[in-house]
Amino acid sequence: MAALHHQAAAAPVTTTTTTTEGGELRAMDLYEKLEKVGEGTYGKVYKAREKATGRIVALKKTRLPEDDEGVPPTALREVSLLRMLSQDSHVVRLLDLKQGQNKEGQTILYLVFEYMDTDLKKFIRAHRQNLQKIPVPTVKILMYQLCKGVAFCHGRGVLHRDLKPHNLLMDRKTMALKIADLGLSRSFTVPLKKYTHEILTLWYRAPEVLLGAAHYSTPVDIWSVGCIFAELATTQPLFAGDSEVQQLLHIFKLLGTPNEQVWPGVSKLPNWHEYPQWNPSKVSDLVHGLDADALDLLEKMLQYEPSKRISAKKAMEHPYFNDVNKELY
Repeated sequence: MAALHHQAAAAPVTTTTTTTEGGELRAMDLYEKLEKVGEGTYGKVYKAREKATGRIVALKKTRLPEDDEGVPPTALREVSLLRMLSQDSHVVRLLDLKQGQNKEGQTILYLVFEYMDTDLKKFIRAHRQNLQKIPVPTVKILMYQLCKGVAFCHGRGVLHRDLKPHNLLMDRKTMALKIADLGLSRSFTVPLKKYTHEILTLWYRAPEVLLGAAHYSTPVDIWSVGCIFAELATTQPLFAGDSEVQQLLHIFKLLGTPNEQVWPGVSKLPNWHEYPQWNPSKVSDLVHGLDADALDLLEKMLQYEPSKRISAKKAMEHPYFNDVNKELY
């Protein structure tokens, strides 16, 4: 797998702009659509074959809002961000970009990504339906790759903000894991601005976001990683709330209702109310199948105070990963 990753990292990203009449058609002459594999906020995703090479790819088709300048700056920023992050073997690789117009004259972007045959959500669900636990060594190598990919993004000043099993793509044969759906990422290096928090998936959402914090940083992703860790161990979501309040109550019931001693400043957050008072439970009582090192790492990820959460880089050095062959990943 290391060789495969190295090879992928060396491949250049090319850009083809096709703006003549029938531009979408011409750009798409290069690919044969095989099946629709998903639909997101910004467009459809297809499994496709590159005609020249036979390579299977994922095509993300995005219709762009028009403005006087053509392609909106936000789309160009997303593309340049994806290109930069594509250098890492644990971020899904952007291979190519096609721009054209449909019959109505609207600008269409096709982002061409490497194709991965499943995602972590499907992988977990298959084990749960078969009443099987995911083997401990498998949980470990998936978690190591996730921490490594998140550390790479954070090291480049990028928050994901929507980490969840559905957008962690996998190769069933090699157990390679890659972070996808970085469209919601924001570079947090400059400037630190207010974020809308409705876009994050509820079950993996950090408490500071649920409580309305206007400013947040890399620890929001670490909280999500912790929730994913627990789900890999048990095949069940750790906090499965169906509203923001319910989500907070699920968290408080397990980890104890936070207060100013545990989390200075918590009562000043916009969505703070007087909540029922729960004492913290032991994480080991709810997340079975984790050894002492694994529980220690999980607890460090699920700290209330964001600044106390372990960083992705530090997580990679945790004793839990001592027996992972890091050369392979």
